[in-house]
Amino acid sequence: MEAELKTLLSRNAVPIVDLENCVDGVADAVAQKLRKALSEQGYALLINHGISNKKIKTAWDYFDGFVDLPDEVKATYERTKAPDGENHGYVSPGMERFDGRTPELRHAYNICKLGRDFLPEKQFPGFTEHINSLTDDFNALGRFILQVLALSLGAPESFFIDKHSYMLSDDRFNLTTLRMLYYPPVEDISSKDIVRCGAHADYCTFTLLSQDSEGGLEVKLRGSDQWERVGHLPGALFINCGETMASWTNQLYHALQHRVVVPEQKDTRHRGRHSMAYFCHPDSSTLIDSRDLHIDSKNEVIYNAYDITMALAKGAYGHNYS
Repeated sequence: MEAELKTLLSRNAVPIVDLENCVDGVADAVAQKLRKALSEQGYALLINHGISNKKIKTAWDYFDGFVDLPDEVKATYERTKAPDGENHGYVSPGMERFDGRTPELRHAYNICKLGRDFLPEKQFPGFTEHINSLTDDFNALGRFILQVLALSLGAPESFFIDKHSYMLSDDRFNLTTLRMLYYPPVEDISSKDIVRCGAHADYCTFTLLSQDSEGGLEVKLRGSDQWERVGHLPGALFINCGETMASWTNQLYHALQHRVVVPEQKDTRHRGRHSMAYFCHPDSSTLIDSRDLHIDSKNEVIYNAYDITMALAKGAYGHNYS
């Protein structure tokens, strides 16, 4: 059981940031708490963030229905099959391999385009409307966090917002993604032979993660080589920065290494696990230069946000194109 696990949360070692009464405005106190958490530990848990747990659960219910569809139907929604799609669509188990070799046991659906033509509306009437409402909520929270992050770095509060204009509108211009994830039960097989999500750092500005249970999320804290289980706080959103923000801040906010292991507890591993990740990216043409934040950098070459992400993504998807 989760209560028996030794986790960062059970040791009171998790930064918890309360956003109550702050979501509609910008608070210096929140900015300072996030700066401390992201610069020292690399992550935090956000509570009272304003996104409905019921909405998230309904999205997971829709996705459960999608996973149960025949393989040939799911294949019509596969990643990159959407017209002009860079990242939108279904990702089947084994398609992603964060170490470049080991297939990973999970179903995922990357949502980058919001029209009913790009989502399984035919099979699930009402899905598009629900997802559009949920992405509005995540974008609103995302913009608030962008304001807070700018304040935490001593920049004008519009610094990041001005560079994230097209979030969840079209992945031709911005790679922000709302990703639904389902990890099926693992039975009659050694957890050493299965990877749910291999060790990696995200590519984006920051990530918001919702989870339905303690499902094996582990992190490497800054300056440590040890993997530590985070633990589960119902209703909270896990926040961490990605490689884009690490480059933007010259590693002040580093890209957190994390993974999802198969839980040792049989009752946990024999259940499916749901999560949902909001990967917030800058507009693809944005130049990522720490000097714009008055942070010194030795980097002579400045890349745009799109190139940073694509260079990193080749490692996870490259086996499909070899």
